[in-house]
Amino acid sequence: MSEARLREAIEAAAGRPDVPAGEVRPLVEELLDGLEDGRIRAAEPEGDGWRVNVWVKRGILLAFRCGGLTEWEAPPLAFRDKETLPPIAPWKRGANVRIVPGGSSVRRGAHLADAVVVMPPAFVNVGAYVGAATMIDSHALVGSCAQIGARVHLSAAVQVGGVLEPVGAHPVVVEDDAFVGGGAGIYEGSRVGRRAVIAPGVILTRSVPLHDLVHGRVVAPDASGCVVVPEGAVVVPGARPAGGDYGRSAGLSLYVPVIVKYRDGRSDAATALEEALR
Repeated sequence: MSEARLREAIEAAAGRPDVPAGEVRPLVEELLDGLEDGRIRAAEPEGDGWRVNVWVKRGILLAFRCGGLTEWEAPPLAFRDKETLPPIAPWKRGANVRIVPGGSSVRRGAHLADAVVVMPPAFVNVGAYVGAATMIDSHALVGSCAQIGARVHLSAAVQVGGVLEPVGAHPVVVEDDAFVGGGAGIYEGSRVGRRAVIAPGVILTRSVPLHDLVHGRVVAPDASGCVVVPEGAVVVPGARPAGGDYGRSAGLSLYVPVIVKYRDGRSDAATALEEALR
């Protein structure tokens, strides 16, 4: 059916707490197929920002509601999960996708575009979108509905948070050509702009202010409430003095992410190694 009709049917089913599983299952399967193909997305670019497709999130939540528990084996691994959301095979993805042996899992309803590389162990959750030629390194997580652009590198142990509920909340977004260093965490209410560099260990979340040393400002949230790392910004872990008498007397500091520069030829060269690893 058309996307408009699928949306209407899912929204109607989501509003019925007693909707029969057999009635919902065909809608869920069609939605998950569209997500895997990249035709349907939980969020997508719109002008200078991103639009949340709330109906898609409602459909994913229906997949949990209508599926019973089942088991799969992929020796030496075994899985028990909702029957509607199994791990899916590499040949259902884009061309030249590599899922390197060693314990990675990509869940039903996730999209991997052409030439994506997934190093083990890593996990890509339902509703996630991963753009062409992106590298997902070892121990990395791409959370539910996260939107990852093309030619991105998510280094080892990067955590990209997932946001399924509340359904209107913006998923975490990492835009094209960004580089995210090892152990960084990009969580709810954060968007990493194109060509930005996130240093190892940086934590980005809506509740922690992002300071821009270059322009002498705190980066204000956008209209949706997301903290947006500007295009080409280089962000490192920083600290600021703790407030209050005790904090000052004890010499305490609080963590804060800091933009120290904007990407130039040297930082571009530092990330060029990616192409040699593909």
